[in-house]
Amino acid sequence: MGNCCVTPSQTKKKKKNPFSIDYGYNHGNDGGKLIVLKNPTGQEIEQRYELGRKLRRGELGITYLCTDKETREIFACKSISKKKLRTAVDIEDVRIEVAIMKHLPKHQNIVTLKDTYEDDSAVHIVMELCEGGELFDRIVARGHYTERAAAVVTRTIVEVVQMCHQHGVMHRDLKPENFLFGNKEETAPLKAIDFGFSVFFKPGERFTEKVGSPYYMAPEVLKQNYGPEVDIWSAGVILYILLCGVPPFWAETEQGVAQAIIRSVIDFKRDPWPKVSDNAKDLVKKMLDPDPKRRLTAQEVLDHPWLQNA
Repeated sequence: MGNCCVTPSQTKKKKKNPFSIDYGYNHGNDGGKLIVLKNPTGQEIEQRYELGRKLRRGELGITYLCTDKETREIFACKSISKKKLRTAVDIEDVRIEVAIMKHLPKHQNIVTLKDTYEDDSAVHIVMELCEGGELFDRIVARGHYTERAAAVVTRTIVEVVQMCHQHGVMHRDLKPENFLFGNKEETAPLKAIDFGFSVFFKPGERFTEKVGSPYYMAPEVLKQNYGPEVDIWSAGVILYILLCGVPPFWAETEQGVAQAIIRSVIDFKRDPWPKVSDNAKDLVKKMLDPDPKRRLTAQEVLDHPWLQNA
């Protein structure tokens, strides 16, 4: 049996660009200097901030503790090495990530962008520090959540999805690792922290790029024809994990996970599901409907009786 701690060999999959551009970083080429951001706060982050210990490592960047030299305020700084930006797609992804963080209005459950810096070797994104650890780690520590506690987390996640969709942003990589608690208290605010795979979208626009993390991908992402409904699917997977501690679609390999997602058969027989309320199971089923046209919208999730009565 799978659990939310075990992941297939690849945690993120991105469609390769056959026309990728090599900017010469790995060949000692002295060609034109790569400029990623259009209007960064500055070039030398060390003039304003002092970088400390490593907090997290992502696919492209490393996040460090970051201290304002004047105020001694503490932040997080995601530093993305330009050596890892091998293609035009990679560069555009970083630009979009920063643009989305600037575009989204201030929200208590979305990490706040403070500053951006760019030097010859890296892009630095300074943001609010969340010291309470990942939602992923709290699920692992608890095994699974009570319905009431799961409802509180689900409401927060879906409110973030709703905020993003209202402002033309599709997240595309919702998972417990991408939500951090503001502090270590049980009542700490939960915040979305990673918009690295997010995109702007227009109503009716379709996407084909296969991005995200295997357990949380919607069937239509695997079929490479999708819209913002994929975020509700991912939130539904998180809800299932909150309630029972394991993902709904599990296999030993990434291909096996994909096949399970396409089949979309949800198991409500194993423990603790027989003890879970029918209302909770109904919401899971409606968020994990394989037909995106039937799947609930963010507002419909928030209006569901299980969340209303929690």
